[in-house]
Amino acid sequence: MAGRGSRLRPHSLTVPKPLIPVAGQPIVHRLVKDIAKVLKQPIEEIAFVLGDPAFFGNDVVSSLTSLAEELGAKASIYRQDQPLGTGHAIMSAEPSLSGPAVIAYADTLIRAEFDLDSEADSVIWTKKVDNPEAYGVVQLNDKDQIVELVEKPEEFVSDQAVIGIYYFKEVGELKAKLQEVLGENVMNGGEYQINDGIKRMMAAGKVFKTGTVDEWMDCGNKNVTLETNAKMLGFIEADGLETMIDDSVEFINSKIIPPCIVGPNTVLKDSTVGPFVSIGANCVIDNSEVKNSLIQNHTSIKNATLDEAMIGNHVTYKGDYTRISIGDYSHLD
Repeated sequence: MAGRGSRLRPHSLTVPKPLIPVAGQPIVHRLVKDIAKVLKQPIEEIAFVLGDPAFFGNDVVSSLTSLAEELGAKASIYRQDQPLGTGHAIMSAEPSLSGPAVIAYADTLIRAEFDLDSEADSVIWTKKVDNPEAYGVVQLNDKDQIVELVEKPEEFVSDQAVIGIYYFKEVGELKAKLQEVLGENVMNGGEYQINDGIKRMMAAGKVFKTGTVDEWMDCGNKNVTLETNAKMLGFIEADGLETMIDDSVEFINSKIIPPCIVGPNTVLKDSTVGPFVSIGANCVIDNSEVKNSLIQNHTSIKNATLDEAMIGNHVTYKGDYTRISIGDYSHLD
């Protein structure tokens, strides 16, 4: 999670993208918890690869440490000092690369229910897509083993897109191959890639299988983040496992059209909220209509009609625009 999340600006200017809340929780928190559910086994350690300490500071480290501890695990913090690709990022956490491990990119969310194949040396999680030419996909043999990774194939290879989550029965084997990649200075697009280590594992006879997820939701930019927020709200409502409206929310002549999440100490006055709205803590929504939107913490919205809006923390907004994107600490009257 070392990248700066430039496609999600202005929201990622002050908060690292994986820590931006979607459907009431930071992206990386939801992702780690969902992976833990699929694994169905205890987690000993969660290693986080961060970027510049000036941006990924002590508050970020504290948040991630709490996440690991919530799952009964130790948190290890590493820094990727240069943006040199996925393989380089993984090797930044070299001291933690031993034993069974999951490697995941921290800007997507999933819904999945499957058992890891005990006969596989590695599992690459995939999602069936309608336009495989736009993705990196896996090529399978007649035993449903992965024999090749193909990036944006011009001719049909398969419709199983790689989503950026991998399981290794012994991640030290990937470490050894990535050490070769870095040592030989093998780069693609000016970066060291995880795929080059995986392909070397395949060439050495390691068995790779697929684990197919039911939903793969991106948080790369404002529009897809709002789509993901709406999907997650629907899933949370259906599961019935999370409190969606905090008990401290104050209603004054207002109503909610579910599904919505509203955080603690928020006031809804003369307003209609929903459907598919996430509102953080300590907000005030006054004389407004809000739907299909995501509003962070300590924000005041007044006399507004919002649809497909994404609004940050500590924002004051009174205006006529509906499909807006406003970063933290903004004031528009």
